[in-house]
This record gives sequence, structure tokens and C-alpha cells, in this order.
Amino acid sequence: MPERRNAGAPAADEEDVMGEAIGGSLATAVGVALSPVPIIAVILMLTTPRARTNGPAFVAGWLAGLAAVGALVLLLSGPAPDTDGAGPPAWAGWLKLVLGLLLMLLAGWQFRGRPQRGEAAAMPGWMNAIDGFGALKSFGVAAALSAVNPKNLLLAVAGATAIAQTGIPGGQQAAAYGIFMVVGTLGVAAPLVLYFAMGDRSADLLGRLKDWMSSHNAVIMSVLCLVIGAQLVGDAAGILW
Repeated sequence: MPERRNAGAPAADEEDVMGEAIGGSLATAVGVALSPVPIIAVILMLTTPRARTNGPAFVAGWLAGLAAVGALVLLLSGPAPDTDGAGPPAWAGWLKLVLGLLLMLLAGWQFRGRPQRGEAAAMPGWMNAIDGFGALKSFGVAAALSAVNPKNLLLAVAGATAIAQTGIPGGQQAAAYGIFMVVGTLGVAAPLVLYFAMGDRSADLLGRLKDWMSSHNAVIMSVLCLVIGAQLVGDAAGILW
């Protein structure tokens, strides 16, 4: 019996570390999901004649952008060295510190740029051209929003770093990041699900969601960036000191 418990211990340890990888990246995945501008963009697409093709193309592009960032970070980090329980590697701490500070600076910038009382929130100019988008352009815009937009780029890198620092095998890292991508896509996928499930009845609900997110975009972004940035700085401090 003792031998059987010992033989099963490595598998249990691997499951624990896999859970740690998923749990450590979950907060940043939620931050990616709660991105007002992409959610507003997909809602606007669902009001156009090409809704049934552009909506799914946008979600696919969002996933592709997240996948590209994650693949790059996981490949560059490589397999973690055996630290014999010494904890995450120092590079993960320094990277989390930089990402956390950048997110906190972004939070301040977003909050300072919020619209004043009674002032309409400014949206990106490209949103005015959404009616003319095709599936390919919808895909490309979504990929850029998830992989190049500063806030989402920082969060995706932070999520991939949290997974890479655990040192689990590459296949498990990919699986953990796959879960990160699914959670991070819930925000842009939810309007699409409502549209296909409710049809024309979803128009009023999606319209109210769009108006609310447009009005509170800056505040949502600043709070998310501040909270997640502070968490990353705290994690970095635990790793480095």
C-alpha cells in the first residue's frame, strides 16, 4: 500500500500544478473577457446585414490573436528548469512586475481620459465603418484587438507567464492556455450566442448592453487594469523577495 501511494503521488502533483496554472491565469482571462470596445464592436456587427458571417469571424479572429500571443510567450519561456521546489523562476517575477506596473499606468491613463458628466464617450473611428466590413476584415480587426491592443496584450502575456512559470510540460501548458482563451473569449462570444439564440428579440438587450458599456468603458478598463496590475505586482514581490 505505501508503494501505491508513492507511485500515485507524481500524478497528483501534476494535477495540482495544472490546477495552479489554470487558477493563476484565470483573473487575467476574466480581464481579457471584460473588454468593452470589442464587445461593442461585435454588437454593432450583429446589426449589419452580414451579421451571420461577420460575428463568427470576429470571434474566430479574437481567438487567433490570443493564440498567437500565448504561443509566442510559451515558446520563448521554454521548459522551466528543475528548481526542486524552490518556486517560480526569477524571470517570471520580473516580467510580472513590469506587466503589473504597466497595467497600473494604463489604469491611470484610462481614468484620466474618461468622459466628464454629460459628455458622450468617444469610440474608435473604425467603428463607423463596421457596416462595410466583410468576414476577413472582421477577423483581422478582432485579432488586432486581442493581440495588439495594449491592455489585452499585457493581460494575455501575464496569463501565459502564469502558466509557463509552473514548469508543467508543453502539452499541459497549451491545455491551460486553451482554457485561458475560452474564458477570455466569453465577453465577445456572449452577444453572438444571444443573437443566434434569440434572433431579432436580442436587439433591445444588446442595444442596452452596448450603451452601458460605451458610457462606462473608461471606468471599467481603469478598474480592471488597476486590480489586475496590483495583483501582478504582489505576485512578483512574492517571487522575487
